[in-house]
Amino acid sequence: MNNEVMDILRNAGVIKEGHFLLSSGLHSPVYWEKFRLLQYPAYTEKVCRLIVQHFKDQSIDVVAGPTTGGIIVGFEIARQLGVRSIFAEKEGETRVFRRDFELSAGDHVLIADDVLTTGGSIKGTIDAVNKHGGVVIGIGVLVDRSTEEINFNVPLFSCLRVPTIVYPAEACPLCAAGVPLVKPGSEG
Repeated sequence: MNNEVMDILRNAGVIKEGHFLLSSGLHSPVYWEKFRLLQYPAYTEKVCRLIVQHFKDQSIDVVAGPTTGGIIVGFEIARQLGVRSIFAEKEGETRVFRRDFELSAGDHVLIADDVLTTGGSIKGTIDAVNKHGGVVIGIGVLVDRSTEEINFNVPLFSCLRVPTIVYPAEACPLCAAGVPLVKPGSEG
């Protein structure tokens, strides 16, 4: 299945090479432009179905994702599961549920996101669920590009696991070589 997912991502133009500033502040020679995938409902449905199939036997009440890519991924997974979808927005250094989203104590929550690098967005969403007394039963992501395993204390499923090198800004060889830094989403 990894080959099929990789083919879908390539066909959608998701994988970009260059010198990129990630939302984590890290630099990378590879960027996964997930919105290239998410613009195609048929591709999104197909890849999200892998997450649904993995967690379908769990008792899921709500799918929650961090803004922004997690909104679309979470919505599609929730649609396929027949449950609600909510999202956690940044508020300072934390994530919160706004827009009158409700989460009851004991609700079983599946966390959904697009690309996993450091896990910061997912951890923030887990914290927001925990504040409301929800129970995180698992995490589903489209692409896990993390270079080290991240322990969230719940099962993690990724449609594609492709560790991708990242550099702290101060130790980036691409910066040292003078390769122009691109902040994705800010081009053109």
